[in-house]
Amino acid sequence: MLTKISAGAPYGIATGPDGALWFTLVHQGCVGRLVPGEEPVVHQLDHLDGGPTVITPGADGAMWFTEFQGGRVGRITPSGEVTAFEASSPYGIVAGADGAMWFTCMQTDRIGRIKDGELTEFEVPGGMPSGIAAGPDDALWFTLNQGDAIGRITLSGEVTVHPLPTAGAAPVHITAGPDGALWFVEIGAGQVGRIDVTGKITEYPLPDRAARPHAIVTGPDGALWFTEWATGRLGRITVDGTIEEYALPEISAQAAEPHGLTVGPDGAIWVALETGALARIEVPGS
Repeated sequence: MLTKISAGAPYGIATGPDGALWFTLVHQGCVGRLVPGEEPVVHQLDHLDGGPTVITPGADGAMWFTEFQGGRVGRITPSGEVTAFEASSPYGIVAGADGAMWFTCMQTDRIGRIKDGELTEFEVPGGMPSGIAAGPDDALWFTLNQGDAIGRITLSGEVTVHPLPTAGAAPVHITAGPDGALWFVEIGAGQVGRIDVTGKITEYPLPDRAARPHAIVTGPDGALWFTEWATGRLGRITVDGTIEEYALPEISAQAAEPHGLTVGPDGAIWVALETGALARIEVPGS
């Protein structure tokens, strides 16, 4: 099922504590809210060229998002009230075990932390930190897209880096898996990766190594779901490495261009299609 978003190009998507789907419109400087079955509501941000990208629920009942091009981290309430904080090239963002919002600074090789309006930044090894996720060990785990590595930062700022076995892997997004490990996608190598809290890494090649996997999330079925940006498909991988792929619907003659994805309030997988829609995919067996 497709929900067309005439206002722009969806990029990031997440389910909020209010039971709605929230999404970013990367080229229009907007954040949208959708209750399944209703018309979407779009909130225009103060800056049209901020490039809102990743969005995630905070510990405070609001949604938090990054504006990569505008250099801001934003907070939006269910009613649409926006607060912005200056930050350097923020991209990935997630709530930490300490109640703070943690985010990556892609162009300055830093990890940022913001709580109660106070911003702290921690230096990490060069390599363009991109995606970030809260781990089961209360640390934050992040990808180094140009460093071909996975990083870990404690709540006090101690950093450890785990190099990937594959050169040119270019990992992007990362998520906490159902098995106590972190799972990530390698857009450069066409692989899905898994790293446990000891640093042990396993990589699973996709059937099409040119699929350019982009984002990944744990599904309600105990498997990992991921987008394949180059092929317009949705992938599913079990914790033992079994991979399945599903075609996403095209919009007119345009390819899907899937980026972010989330488990919706209805238990389905919702995918942000940059060509102008949100796609809903039923989880088999649900």
